Amino acid sequence: MFTYLLINLLSVSIPFAFSFHKRLNFYKTWYAFWPAVLITAAVFIAWDVLYTHWGIWGFNPQYLTGIYLLNLPLEEWLFFICIPYASVFTYASLNELIKKDIFAKIAAPLSWVLILGLFLIGLLNLGRLYTGVTFIASAVFLLANITVFKSKFLGRFYLAYIAVFAGPFLIVNGILTGSFIDGTVVWYNNSENLFFRVFTIPVEDFIYGFFLLLMNITLYEYFMSRKAEADAVKNG
Repeated sequence: MFTYLLINLLSVSIPFAFSFHKRLNFYKTWYAFWPAVLITAAVFIAWDVLYTHWGIWGFNPQYLTGIYLLNLPLEEWLFFICIPYASVFTYASLNELIKKDIFAKIAAPLSWVLILGLFLIGLLNLGRLYTGVTFIASAVFLLANITVFKSKFLGRFYLAYIAVFAGPFLIVNGILTGSFIDGTVVWYNNSENLFFRVFTIPVEDFIYGFFLLLMNITLYEYFMSRKAEADAVKNG
């Protein structure tokens, strides 16, 4: 059964098709998306290789094609392309369809609450590698967005996070963790996480996804702004 491969392909198929919609035109921002996703994928794949080697999580060969690279299944490599594509497409589409930044006023205070909460939980769980590293890394990167990058898009990021993680994520990650199938595509060493689940999904996955999406969007916005600045100079 090629369950994991099908999940990746189905997750990206509709966003890819609608990338050429005349109102959305997401394909016109591929110049920003592709470097963003490849840089982010390099970080997360390195993390993935280590954690798979250490037995923090792993993959059930019953649901894979059997093709591996650096001890990771092909499907896991594709995950870091397909899921970010769908997620950043959602972010960009919401920006086009909803012009008002509805979370603009609460983005900064919400970010500080998240930073403090993530740091605290991470520090209290340093002995659990999935929990500790994921929560602290997410807090550090969010802090960098506020204090170093001075990001103006966090309100829109939170809207996209809600849109992705309140719907598609629950289905996709639910299948991967065994919600709708007999086994699990991805298994976890529960001594390395809080063992608190939303349905079958470890709570850490929501923070891992937060970090993954935030890094992709941060870099996407960076490359978008670089292009806008270059165009301004060229036309100025």
